[in-house]
Amino acid sequence: DAKVPSTYTKDEVDRLLKAIDRASPKGKRDYAMVLLACRLGLRASDICGLMFSNLNWDQSIIYLTQKKTKKEINLPLLQEIGNAIIDYLKHGRPISSLQFVFLQAIAPYKKLEEPTLHSIVSFYLQRAKIENCASKKHGPHALRHSLAGFLLEKKTPLPVISEILGHDNPESTNSYLRIDIKAPVSY
Repeated sequence: DAKVPSTYTKDEVDRLLKAIDRASPKGKRDYAMVLLACRLGLRASDICGLMFSNLNWDQSIIYLTQKKTKKEINLPLLQEIGNAIIDYLKHGRPISSLQFVFLQAIAPYKKLEEPTLHSIVSFYLQRAKIENCASKKHGPHALRHSLAGFLLEKKTPLPVISEILGHDNPESTNSYLRIDIKAPVSY
């Protein structure tokens, strides 16, 4: 009786990313944050809580302890994501001594909170004119589910998907099997 997780197609995710105005400081921030959800499947709490100390530029790795599971994960700092973060830091982030990477776009400059990221993703899904977003989940978690679906399409073994998503219990990843019922699964 479990529901199939809400997902978006690769085309819809591409349209979402293209809908973000990367010329504005807010757009630079939003683009980097949405990329973290789309490409790495990070939860909103981990994106909003990302600190400079989590970024290892020399090794191109993001090290963090997930807020939900308290599990330490290491993810690749993909060039696309690194470039977006650098663009935001150089041309969009307000001057602040806060160690959080992503801040509110207007003063007082504070850490961005998860409901705001949910609103950001919802806004750009609507701007991208994704037809079915009103009938699905439309926050960053749906982008996490979409990444799991893309990995399943590529026949990525469930333990690998579990590691990428930072699941504390590999059984948690089984819920994503409902995304791609037709595909054979590798264990």
